[in-house]
Amino acid sequence: MTTRNLQIATLGGGCFWCTEAVFQEVKGVKKVVSGYSGGTVPGHPTYREICSGLTGHAEVIQVTFDANIITFEDIVVIFMTTHDPTTLNRQGADRGTQYRSVIFYHNEEQKESSEIVVKELQPYYENPIVTEISPLKVFYEATKEHQNYYKENQSQGYCSFVITPKLAKLRKLHADKLK
Repeated sequence: MTTRNLQIATLGGGCFWCTEAVFQEVKGVKKVVSGYSGGTVPGHPTYREICSGLTGHAEVIQVTFDANIITFEDIVVIFMTTHDPTTLNRQGADRGTQYRSVIFYHNEEQKESSEIVVKELQPYYENPIVTEISPLKVFYEATKEHQNYYKENQSQGYCSFVITPKLAKLRKLHADKLK
């Protein structure tokens, strides 16, 4: 029996509902939690405060994964190819620093791996990749209604028009990495 090698990645690719839905389908992912990170104001921010864009926080997810099944590098590749890492502070119609593309690394190895993956993927994009790579300082879990959002609200318009196409892209590009 193989011992689990659980690790955590913290990623922001615009709306956390989108990135959460993507990683819930990935083999080796044990848990995905939506939340916030990267802000400058003290205390646990609310969703309304985050949406104002004034706190400096980004909508992010924390992905707990078994590194014996999927590597951190694979997690970053999936992340980078299922959102647009070339738009500054924007994903689709969502605009503001809270929707920035960001990797919050947990250690120097994650930082180095993130930098390598970004450099390797750059030639596949017409515009420069603007994904921020920063140390994780604190992660704030979002409230219950923001967890497991896509699975519980698939018929909602945002889910149908924004998240479902991202999942189709995931299935096309990374079929070998899915549950």
